[in-house]
Amino acid sequence: MALRRVSDVVWEIEASGGMRVPGRIFASEPLIVAAAEDRAPQQVANVAHLPGIVGASLAMPDIHWGYGFPIGGVAATDIDAGGVVSPGGVGFDICCGVRLLASRFTAEDFAGRRDEVMGELDRRIPRGLGEGSVAAGRLLDDVLERGAAAVLDAGYGEPADLTRCEEHGTSQGADPGAIGDLARRRGARQVGSLGAGNHFLEVQVVDRIEDAAIAAIYGLEEGMITVMIHCGSRGLGHQTCTDFLKVMGDAMHRYGIDLPDRQLAAVPVGSKEGRRYLGAMTAAANFAWANRHVLAHEARRSFSLGFGVPVAATGMRLVYDVAHNLAKIETHDVAGRRREVCVHRKGATRAFGPGHPDLPEDLREAGQPVLVPGSMGTASWVLAGVGGNPAFASAAHGAGRVMSRKAARKRESGAEVRSDLERHGVAVRPGSVRLLSEEAPYAYKDVDEVVDVCRRAELARPVARLVPVGVVKG
Repeated sequence: MALRRVSDVVWEIEASGGMRVPGRIFASEPLIVAAAEDRAPQQVANVAHLPGIVGASLAMPDIHWGYGFPIGGVAATDIDAGGVVSPGGVGFDICCGVRLLASRFTAEDFAGRRDEVMGELDRRIPRGLGEGSVAAGRLLDDVLERGAAAVLDAGYGEPADLTRCEEHGTSQGADPGAIGDLARRRGARQVGSLGAGNHFLEVQVVDRIEDAAIAAIYGLEEGMITVMIHCGSRGLGHQTCTDFLKVMGDAMHRYGIDLPDRQLAAVPVGSKEGRRYLGAMTAAANFAWANRHVLAHEARRSFSLGFGVPVAATGMRLVYDVAHNLAKIETHDVAGRRREVCVHRKGATRAFGPGHPDLPEDLREAGQPVLVPGSMGTASWVLAGVGGNPAFASAAHGAGRVMSRKAARKRESGAEVRSDLERHGVAVRPGSVRLLSEEAPYAYKDVDEVVDVCRRAELARPVARLVPVGVVKG
């Protein structure tokens, strides 16, 4: 399969065979080499076979191999032209995303109370495989229906948090009845927990401001302590994806759909199965909004106790919360006319530009915050959505893996990774020291390069660079 360079940071796969559109990857030369070694471009080509796909099968600069879709994949399907929805285009961790809190504390403040704050976070943030929850399981039905609003009413967080959250923390159109019994059982004891893998809570300091005007609107200042939370829908989302992959795999033949990879299982958006999946996916998304909301509440409490001040005195306010694993019905310009499309973003962040009506009024002038975590030993970024985005208003979601978990474990032990991080000033509180090596900094691409490609490709604009000083890992 040939990759043709069409501009400085855009590479194209010509449509051939059953491909309905070309493939298009946003990447620098080093990043496209890493993607090719991972075979992820083949998945970009496979996605181009989806019925109703428009524009191109797209991939962000953090692209790597995934289930069906590559991680970093974006695809929009035209609902009126038989467009499909595919669980593989959302992923197993439905509505996995990132929440960023700003605070009144400086790096110097944190250094003086580091052990106290990290100790509270260690005690208060449930993490790791299996159960673990801050919020009561009795909230599950309300959470599936109303998302973050349900846990706010139960006493977690602050009303202003909903304003700065994508969809105000409640995805509309949820069908809790479409969530299976096993998924419910898995999720009931996990509301308010990180999970494992690449999920984390990081204490970070604003290292550098790239766009002072937008940073001021977002409430970010150089030297400020922030908290970044990365997690999703836990076992409930994973089981929901598993359940519907089987449903759609069994149903595809009834709709005459034949795809090169069974992991791309898909049905028309308007079909009975498609509508039911979207309802279940939306309910799982509400679980994820609530999950990050509760964890942010616990982060505020940890800083309050660690510094010995009331929660209000921490000044911890939500910058933004945005998902990077969702399928959403949106209206976009396609071939010169407005179309209603189902936009799959799997490991890709929504990135609406200035003036978009779905943004909070106080952020509309600047564009949507785009949160791009790196690795626990390097940096993370805050970007801003821009007008004219060429990828259905999408941008990268992180650094992207460059090494398998197995290979990363072989390179260094978890204890060695922890020692390296501590030597570089990053306090680490892992759920499992042994598994820490799977998420070592060397297992990830250079997030600064990923962000630079986003800038050069006009996917989003860099605003602020954040570096870690403390990390809580699953």
